[in-house]
Amino acid sequence: MKLLVINGPNINMVGIREPAIYGSRTYGEMCRLIDKTGDRLGVAVERYQSNVEGDIVTCIQQAYGNVDGIVINPAAYTHTSVAILDALKAVNIPAVEVHISDVDAREPFRQVSYPGIYCEKTIKGHGFQGYVEAMEYLYNKYGK
Repeated sequence: MKLLVINGPNINMVGIREPAIYGSRTYGEMCRLIDKTGDRLGVAVERYQSNVEGDIVTCIQQAYGNVDGIVINPAAYTHTSVAILDALKAVNIPAVEVHISDVDAREPFRQVSYPGIYCEKTIKGHGFQGYVEAMEYLYNKYGK
């Protein structure tokens, strides 16, 4: 099994950006946790982060036929990107949406998730552990 973990804009700044919301753990720590989880599950993991919407769309398109599941934190594009939604729908790869913070407890505009319309599960407010939960979900449902 191969999983693709996609992170959107500013996720590379966790640990620096708004630590009261996102915590003080760094992006590097998050990447190591993702890799360690992949090793534990026995799945290959590819990680991708971009601040550019079109690059995320291209990454999703390139996943077609190459991965078995997608874990995606679209970050700010969650609330604006029909393009990311359409890319997920086009490739038809099982996907789980992750948010480090509890977006439901934040500003009203954060209540809308376009990519979440496609994703079969959304995990929010669990910090970096949300990535672990998403990977385990995909593995348990599709990897065995």
